Amino acid sequence: MRPASLGQGEQLTVPTSVTGLTDMVRRAIERRAQLAERLLSEDTDCYRMLHGAQEGLPGVTLDRYGSLALLQTFHEPLPDAVVAAIDAVVDALVPGLDLVYNDRSGAGSRVGNRLAGAQRVAGKAARATREHGVRFHIRGRHRGSDPWLFLDLRTTRRAIMGEASGASLLNLFAYTCGVGVAAAFAGAHRVLNVDFAESSLAVGVDNAVLNGVHARTTELVSDVFPVVRQLGGMRQPAVDRGRRLPPFPRLEPESFDLVCLDPPPVARSPFGVVDILRDYQTLLKPVLRVVSDSGALYCTNNLARVAEDEWHAVLRRCAERHGRPVRSLDVIRPDDDFPSLDGRPPLKVARLTF
Repeated sequence: MRPASLGQGEQLTVPTSVTGLTDMVRRAIERRAQLAERLLSEDTDCYRMLHGAQEGLPGVTLDRYGSLALLQTFHEPLPDAVVAAIDAVVDALVPGLDLVYNDRSGAGSRVGNRLAGAQRVAGKAARATREHGVRFHIRGRHRGSDPWLFLDLRTTRRAIMGEASGASLLNLFAYTCGVGVAAAFAGAHRVLNVDFAESSLAVGVDNAVLNGVHARTTELVSDVFPVVRQLGGMRQPAVDRGRRLPPFPRLEPESFDLVCLDPPPVARSPFGVVDILRDYQTLLKPVLRVVSDSGALYCTNNLARVAEDEWHAVLRRCAERHGRPVRSLDVIRPDDDFPSLDGRPPLKVARLTF
């Protein structure tokens, strides 16, 4: 899940009246009028319409995915009257969208509310959204919790598409393969998408088929650690401290022109621990070995409490220590539909060359 919150120390007053809430939604949508027009010229019809606390409504997001408007809450549920009022505002400013509301304020950020009537139809209806001409399957309500396309990664997909022609791409923590499908659409000759969730990769397969690029994409259901260790020429034992590890795919060493590393904040498995707050290095070390000499590594960190300059220092030190000193580090910012009032956006992206 992508956070939708301010950095530490920021406080905003949330309006309590229906009129106050809908006025904030209206202003947020109107602020994006020029951006929406520019995105449409890029054959993109998906963007964030309201970005939580950054625009006065902590724990509330509103996203457009083609003909779908997805309203989500993460701190507390919205009354039916407020949802209906927001729906009316959206319909007045961006006509023709079906609004679906997901209350994710419960444990584990799982969707807790039931859909009724037209919302039930809209939530379950399969549809496609477009980004840079690439089509992606979208549903307002599905068995998982997160949307099938993270909109804050749009600028990263755009950058990767700009250098994907004729290249190979390794997409780690691929989820529904948005980066991989975009790269293949832009001309990448080989794409390897890796994720432990078979259901997410199945959506990625459908996305690749939808865009006619599946012949150039491979979807690998696996923990990331044994994959990058083997691709980097390292040994992945089958037994660790007397304990047999789960089965994993056997791979030959291979390097890639482009690597996208988009880990969750925390994940634990028998093969290793992902902790992007305290120990990005453990994950980064084997990944460094699979980037070709003239290649580029796109790294993400989506915790607002991690200071960007400190994270960059961690990346540089780790690369230097493991024999791949960073030659260039370019920052990729989200588009303006993801504002950051405190200058500490949750999603940070760095493009590294060595």
